[in-house]
Amino acid sequence: MTHDTIVILAVLGVLGQVLAALLIVAVVAAVAGLGGPLRAIRWTLWGYELWAAFVVAAIATGGSLFFSEIAHFVPCELCWYQRICLYPLSILTLFLAVHGDHRAARYLVPLPVVGAGVSIYHLLIETKVISEPAQCLISAPGTGCGTKWINEFGYMTIPTLALTAAVLLIGFLGLAATGGDHDTATLATDA
Repeated sequence: MTHDTIVILAVLGVLGQVLAALLIVAVVAAVAGLGGPLRAIRWTLWGYELWAAFVVAAIATGGSLFFSEIAHFVPCELCWYQRICLYPLSILTLFLAVHGDHRAARYLVPLPVVGAGVSIYHLLIETKVISEPAQCLISAPGTGCGTKWINEFGYMTIPTLALTAAVLLIGFLGLAATGGDHDTATLATDA
């Protein structure tokens, strides 16, 4: 069961990376003066970007809890920092989506931005681009920050999954935050 769940999370990570790449290409195109792709994404997601952020945050939170509580992978210090940036988003994005408060989404964007930075640093340690800090080895002997607990498809590791979630959260929260004050970010209720 553990391996099957890891494969499912890795496949979701690949799908998330495809979606993140589309968002990045659309933003780059908009900066270059071609706003059509970003408008198309915005039109497609409008009303659901906070829900999409909630789904990403919930899956990432559930995945990290699975890795530590069910698979018994010992989270390193950097994993904890990534979790600190992720866990509140599971609750806060749900709250914002239920209440349709897209303006508050802009205040959540720093969390996945910091989480992405930590994930990139973690990936650099994991791939041995930079040396592993001594505190990583002290906090969890034998299971430092450079330990690859999973390596699906030859590249999908835990920090890669965390970075994918962070980039998607930045995109979805950014889309939600750019709405006007008179726009609602979720579909109106019947009440």
